[in-house]
Amino acid sequence: MYLNKEEIFAKHGKDKNDTGSAEGQIALFTQRINHLTGHLKNNRKDYNTERSLVMLVGKRRALLDYLTKKDVLRYRAIVKELGLRK
Repeated sequence: MYLNKEEIFAKHGKDKNDTGSAEGQIALFTQRINHLTGHLKNNRKDYNTERSLVMLVGKRRALLDYLTKKDVLRYRAIVKELGLRK
């Protein structure tokens, strides 16, 4: 299921124009990670996409770490909502 950016930010941020919230960015990165993962299942030798995927996972991890330090309740809520492991 592909959502556009406005729908993601409306669902996970305060409104559709709230593009700076950590939750909205984490949700956007998660959608992009899922999309790239599906692409790499069909195109195993696409190393540029693989590198982009690794960089996106690192950015999401950094935002999740920031949210853990800032507000643990918001962190737990977004992890539960998106179904992330950690």
